[in-house]
Amino acid sequence: MRFKPLLSLSGCLALALIGGCASRPDTVALRAPNVLERLTPYRVDIQQGNVVTRDQLALIKPGMPREDVRDILGSPMLTDVFHANRWDFVFISQRAGSTDKAPTRLAVAVHFKNGVVERITAPDLPTEHQFVAGMVDRRAPTPKVPPLALTQAQRDKLPLPVRSESAVSPLPQGAARTYPPLEPR
Repeated sequence: MRFKPLLSLSGCLALALIGGCASRPDTVALRAPNVLERLTPYRVDIQQGNVVTRDQLALIKPGMPREDVRDILGSPMLTDVFHANRWDFVFISQRAGSTDKAPTRLAVAVHFKNGVVERITAPDLPTEHQFVAGMVDRRAPTPKVPPLALTQAQRDKLPLPVRSESAVSPLPQGAARTYPPLEPR
């Protein structure tokens, strides 16, 4: 008699588990996403490595020592033990809101022989102006910035500066102090 309530309870649990595994119809109603599904977290643009522009690469000439290359391009991102005479400058950029998921990758290799530049392997690189223009978010509205320079008519309206003797300050004077000699006399 004691086992009857236990059997009925285990039977109810078994039916509930079997009912939970029942298949649902294959047709799913299409609906518009709700507000919470439309919210996405903020994603940051990811940029890694050395940016090497066409202008910088034009400064590198064959016969240039390693130190001069480092001064112009910065420290290489990759130095390999097996290729000690090769420096790799790699730049990878992933735009957060871009439609294409593939990141931009630019790789420049500088090959050395006897401590000086022998040759450079590089793709078609952007100029500095093109690179900066490509980093601007095209979706953001362009801010209206007033011009910083004055026109000739505005300059003519400005008053001329007045020079007075009181405006000229004397040379700064520090506190008059005397110190004992450092060495005994």
